Amino acid sequence: MNRNQLYESMDQIPDKVLERSENRKNRSHRPWWFGAVAAALLIAVTIGVALRPGIMNSNSTFKTAAIKTAVYPEMAPFAEESQFVDSATGEFDSESYSEARDAWWESYQAQRQKEGYADGLESFFTKSIPVFLAGKEGQNSAYSPLNVFMALGMLAEITDGNTRQQILDLLGSSDIESLRTQAKAVWNGQYQNDGVNTCILASSLWLRDDINYVESTLDTLADTYYASSFQGKMGSEQMNQALRDWLNQETGGLLEEQIGTLSLDSDTVIALVTTLYFRAAWANQFSEDNTRPQTFHGPDGDVETDFMHASEMSVYYQGDDFTAVDWSLQNRGTIWFLLPEEGTSPEELLKDSQALEFLSESSYRESVEYYLINLALPKFDITSQTDLLEGLKTLGVTDAMDWSISDFSPVTQDFKEVFLSQVQHGVRVAVDEEGVEGAAYTVMQADGASAAAEPEEVDFVLDRPFVFAITSQDGLPLFVGIVNQPG
Repeated sequence: MNRNQLYESMDQIPDKVLERSENRKNRSHRPWWFGAVAAALLIAVTIGVALRPGIMNSNSTFKTAAIKTAVYPEMAPFAEESQFVDSATGEFDSESYSEARDAWWESYQAQRQKEGYADGLESFFTKSIPVFLAGKEGQNSAYSPLNVFMALGMLAEITDGNTRQQILDLLGSSDIESLRTQAKAVWNGQYQNDGVNTCILASSLWLRDDINYVESTLDTLADTYYASSFQGKMGSEQMNQALRDWLNQETGGLLEEQIGTLSLDSDTVIALVTTLYFRAAWANQFSEDNTRPQTFHGPDGDVETDFMHASEMSVYYQGDDFTAVDWSLQNRGTIWFLLPEEGTSPEELLKDSQALEFLSESSYRESVEYYLINLALPKFDITSQTDLLEGLKTLGVTDAMDWSISDFSPVTQDFKEVFLSQVQHGVRVAVDEEGVEGAAYTVMQADGASAAAEPEEVDFVLDRPFVFAITSQDGLPLFVGIVNQPG
């Protein structure tokens, strides 16, 4: 697609279909930031051992504790035509608009990656989705495949030996250099920060003030994962506040309530933290006028809840045991809704190889057709909390949990007998007329011992448990979840 085609497609998003239903006519118009999609994922790897008391680091606040600071790419702001209309005369400054669009296009293209940069990730997605969404039959659950991939990549950087090899095997990388190349491409391929759409994978390493760190490892983390590094007195209020300030900054304040309870123990040696912040508006917002109560047939019985309704041309896929449609986000990815056949639960569907391939491989989703979709989508607000430790063992990452194997020497050689003790993963996703808002965190804690034809029409009514997937513009899964009970 050339720049003119992209400009045209963006300008025409609200009118992209040839014919809308009457329900679309009354749709309200709001600024882009109403109904933004926001998703944040916190990964914290806390490596704690019983140590002598440390000396308070005077550089213990967010701004002064930094020993290495990541620098993000610069993006020109996205230019909209309304910004170049003189409010007094009503005249449109086409020359300035064209210059601004060209500047944005150049910075946008600078982040695009070569085709195939994410090849090989499908195996990790296919393996991990059913494992990390299992065990919660009848409950709402959610998981962020892409950010867990990035977190595991960071974990591979600060470990070695068989622990690193097990992570490489799970992520489908032949060696650490291949993983670095792919992780950096994934980071840049998702990155967007143009004032309208945002997708940022942020990372940081937090070091105890009496730890001797390996400089080259910090350099690699900064270059590959755009990770900043900080050092201070673990367990101090200054260090904890610095961590909270960094997290709130990188997640746009979305997780302020949850982040307010986070702290690092005084026994913590290293904390590895990553976030994913994602924001985009619906390509076409739902009208509140078309929201009305309807019955959702949940596993625990019928419930009355508000359903949003809209009709537009969209892709439709018919699988053996499910049907799927997507609903576009403005210039940034899409949300897929997978509805299992009657009698099949979402949990059972996620054991089906065809459904997993559909969720994991963007190329698999190309075999779709366009229909006029009459969507009935329940507003939902779901939360999910999962311990991923046993799941990682199932996926082959076992040595990281063995206290007798100390594979953390790439970041420090001071302390031995370190092992992961828990990996908590929490997610919240809410959907309403204006958009989707989501937040997630994962805490890894380690202890030590020391179309042209007339379109066909489809009624797609999500009035029973279903699967959803929020994917990036390149089709990578940012979130996958199950809605058993909306609300």
